[in-house]
Amino acid sequence: MRGFREVEHTADLELAVWGPDLPALLEEAARGMYSLMGLVVSEESRRHRRLELAAADREQLLVAFLDELLFLADSEELAFDAFLLDVQGARLLAHLEGGFIVDRGKEIKAVTYHRLELRDTPHGLETSLVFDV
Repeated sequence: MRGFREVEHTADLELAVWGPDLPALLEEAARGMYSLMGLVVSEESRRHRRLELAAADREQLLVAFLDELLFLADSEELAFDAFLLDVQGARLLAHLEGGFIVDRGKEIKAVTYHRLELRDTPHGLETSLVFDV
């Protein structure tokens, strides 16, 4: 009941994401973004990070989280494959584990707000994300 899939987009990259709750949706969005980028993470250079983020709403929290992950990928060559996420309202406490990026396919410049809306469904949450490339 959680996952992501790439959606065809004319100019940018788009991702459909779903999960039973907001922490699961955030994790799947991160995994999906990394997948779109074709990131390969070293298993030998394990690193831990703690993030605290706050936003006005769920959509802004999602974008802030992904923006922070993009920043760490670009500035420190770090990506994460283990997530422990605690969401209280529109506040996130994240414990992340990952490693140095050893390969990447595509570059993502930014997460956009284009058509971004978190939708409540009988199975949890779903959204579409558009990434500027």
